[in-house]
Amino acid sequence: MIGTITEFIGHFHPVLVHLPIGILLLAALLFFLSAKEKYQSLRPAVGISLLAGACSAILSCISGYFLSTTDDYDQQLVFQHQWMGIATAILSVLAYLIFKQQKSWFKWIMILLTLMIIVTGHLGGSLTHGSDYLTASLGNIKNNTGNATLKPIADVQEAVLYADVVQPILQSKCYSCHGSNKQKGKLRLDQQEFILKGGKSGETLVAGKTDESEMIKRILLPKEDDDHMPPVEKPQLSKNDIALINWWVASGADFNKKIKELPQNEKIKPVLLALQSGRVTEEIKISAIPLKPVEKARDSILLKLKAAGIMIVPVAQNSNYLSANFITTENIDKHIGLLLSIAPQLIWLKLGNTKVSDSGLAILAKLPNITRLYLDNTKISDVGLQSVKQLKQLQYINLTGTSVTLNGILQLKELKNLQELYLYKSGVTSADYISLKNIFQKTKIDTGGYKLEMIASDTLLVKPPLGK
Repeated sequence: MIGTITEFIGHFHPVLVHLPIGILLLAALLFFLSAKEKYQSLRPAVGISLLAGACSAILSCISGYFLSTTDDYDQQLVFQHQWMGIATAILSVLAYLIFKQQKSWFKWIMILLTLMIIVTGHLGGSLTHGSDYLTASLGNIKNNTGNATLKPIADVQEAVLYADVVQPILQSKCYSCHGSNKQKGKLRLDQQEFILKGGKSGETLVAGKTDESEMIKRILLPKEDDDHMPPVEKPQLSKNDIALINWWVASGADFNKKIKELPQNEKIKPVLLALQSGRVTEEIKISAIPLKPVEKARDSILLKLKAAGIMIVPVAQNSNYLSANFITTENIDKHIGLLLSIAPQLIWLKLGNTKVSDSGLAILAKLPNITRLYLDNTKISDVGLQSVKQLKQLQYINLTGTSVTLNGILQLKELKNLQELYLYKSGVTSADYISLKNIFQKTKIDTGGYKLEMIASDTLLVKPPLGK
């Protein structure tokens, strides 16, 4: 019962601690202003402020002491913060008494009091937010990472899952409450032995069993739940953060294995790819880029393709996979064979708005890694789709503005990875869409022809700007 009362009182410390800081600093400001003749009327308020500040400082010391007994903080920091706080409270009482005596050297007391408030506040901030809370944001600016949890990893498969992925997440979102300075619930997450030891609630994680791991349970609780972690007022884990920690625990919570040594399901592959790429160019879904590493294409080959008018660019940062665009190439059928030299790296092929023919598409059978194919506004027909059906990795195809029909599209039904199919202004009729939706149940079929409804405030009347 006594422990419950002291814990209750201790939790008032974050509320009370700001009162002496504000009030005593206000007293110092009023005192130095009152030294000037035109502000002498403020002098009586100095005594009132000192008295109120001293009382709130004493209450803060009492609540702070009880708080230090309920959570496991760094003892050295607690000692320093505690005694600086007590000294500040004592000095504030003395300052009030000395002020009443009108001592000429009182200003030095106020200067010392101000410095002690700053030092005590800094130590309190170190306890709550970590000893580097003042400089941590400067590191983000220097590295241009902002609030990002993880930096891009050039070769994610070679990264150590815990050291390079999981630990940075914990450092960003968990160390402030479960680090070296503070161990809420007697739990530390900054070192392997402490993670395995667990906290007041028992084991933090059970290797290979996410449903029995307290860490995973707390993370997945609704935000409104009191046991949700991190607390709702703290920066929250992103969906990718949660997926990575969950996968780490499910994979055995090993602290030394590389990512390539662990089984990777279809759900975690896009997350790992996002981590490797940093950001993906264009409006592309992450899953459209293979996770398997590939050797970089030789510069001599890329120069040869460029000379033929073929634009070759990486699909994402830190990726050797390539996109080929023929928009500036005159004779498509003549030069498309050059793509064989980058067949392992080529995954996006852009032939839209070109003069590519059905016969030119025959090369696709030798480009098995294509995941995205743009054939919009070309002369290709159902015959050309016979070559497209060879692309077993195809996820996206744009056939807008072509003459392909239902019969041609049906040739693609064996493409299990097909996610998006664009058919606006093609030879597929509105009556055919029902059949297509039944056959391509997992594929998004875009028929275009979007229309925006007019609302009362809409107008087609062009009015001159006001004031002209």
